[in-house]
Amino acid sequence: MKDVLSKLRRMDWVLSACMVSLIVMGVVFINSAGSVRPTDALRNLWRVHASTALAGLAVYAVFAFLDYRKLLDWGALPVFVVSCALLVAVLFAGTDRFGGRRWLWFFQPSEIAKLAVILFTAHVFAAPGNAGFRGFLAGAAILCGPAALVLAEPDLGTALVLAPSVLVILLAARVWLKGLVTLLAVALLAAGLVLWAVDRAEREPDPDARAKIYRFVPLRDHQIKRLRVFLFPETDPTGAGYNLRQAQIAVGSGGIWGKGLKKGSQKLLGYLPPSVSMNDFIFAVLAEESGFMGVLLMLALFLGIFGPGLRIAVRCPDDRGRLVVIGILTLIFCHLYVNVAMSVGLVPITGLPLPFISAGRTFLIVLMAALGIVQSVAIHHANPAVEDRDAEQPI
Repeated sequence: MKDVLSKLRRMDWVLSACMVSLIVMGVVFINSAGSVRPTDALRNLWRVHASTALAGLAVYAVFAFLDYRKLLDWGALPVFVVSCALLVAVLFAGTDRFGGRRWLWFFQPSEIAKLAVILFTAHVFAAPGNAGFRGFLAGAAILCGPAALVLAEPDLGTALVLAPSVLVILLAARVWLKGLVTLLAVALLAAGLVLWAVDRAEREPDPDARAKIYRFVPLRDHQIKRLRVFLFPETDPTGAGYNLRQAQIAVGSGGIWGKGLKKGSQKLLGYLPPSVSMNDFIFAVLAEESGFMGVLLMLALFLGIFGPGLRIAVRCPDDRGRLVVIGILTLIFCHLYVNVAMSVGLVPITGLPLPFISAGRTFLIVLMAALGIVQSVAIHHANPAVEDRDAEQPI
C-alpha cells in the first residue's frame, strides 16, 4: 500500500487531468457532430468514444504503474516485430475502407506501429555506441520498414508522422547530427520539388505537357489532388477542395464565443460532410460551435500535456526514459499540428485524427497507453527506496 501511495504521489496529475479533459471534449463534440448522422449507430458514436476512453484509463493505469525499463527490456523488440507482422497481415487480410486497406478486423495496425516504433527506437539508441554512421543506418532501417508497409496501405499521413518521431529521437540521442541534418535538408528539398512540380503542371496550358510532368511526381492520384487543392484552393471548390472550403467557413464563422453546442450551421445544413465531421475535421466543428475561446481552451489543455511531459523528459536521468517521452510528445504534437493546420489550409489535407478528440478506438487506446508510459517515466525514473533512505539521514 505504501508503494502504491508513493507511486501516486510521483504521478503528474496535471498531465492526467488535461488528458481526461481533452477526451471529455472529444465526447462532447463527437456527440454534436453525430447528431446529424442518419443511423443510431453513427449518432451514438460518442458512446463508443466514451467507453473506449474508460477502457483506455485502465490501460493508462497499467502502463503508468509498470516500470518502463522492464517494458523496454522485455517488450520493445517483440512489440516492434508484432506490429510489423500486423502491418504485413493488413495488406493481405485487411478491410478496404475509403480507398485504403488499413483495418484488420476491428483495429488499425498502423496506429499500434506508431508507438512500437517509438519504443524500439528509444530502446536501441539509449544504449552506448550507436551515435555514429552505423547508428544512423540503424535508425533509417527501423523507420523505413514500417513506413514502407504503411505507405503500401496506402497511408501517407501515418508514414509522415513516423518520420519526425524517429528523427527527433535520433537528434536527442545525438546520432550522427551532420547526417541527420543532411537527411532533413534532402527531405525538405524533395518536398519542395514535388510542390514545384504540381504548381508547374497546374500552370501548364497544354494537357499533354501537364501529364508528362505528373508522370514524374511519385504520388497517387488522390494525393496529387490534395496538393493541387492546397496550392490552388479555388480550382475545385465543389470537388476535391470541398471539405477544405467548408472547414474553413466553419472555423471562420465561429467568432470569439462560437455558435453554441449543436448549433453549428455548416454541420447542421450538411455543408461540412457528416462522414468527416467526427474524425478528420472534428476541429472545424469544435471551432464553429465553441469559437476562438474554445480553440484556446483546447490548445491550453494540450499545453498541459506538453509542458509536464517535457519536464519529465528533462528531469529523467535515464536516456531510455528521456527518449521515449520525447518521441511520444513529438507524435502527439505532429498529429495536433497537422490536423489543425489542414482544417485551415496551412498544410495539405491528410487523414490524421485530432488526438483524444477525433472518433477512433485504436488511436485513442494507443495514445492513452503512450501517456501511461510517460507517467511511468515520472514514477520510476528514480529509486524510491534510495530517496526514502536519504531522507532519513540526519542533517
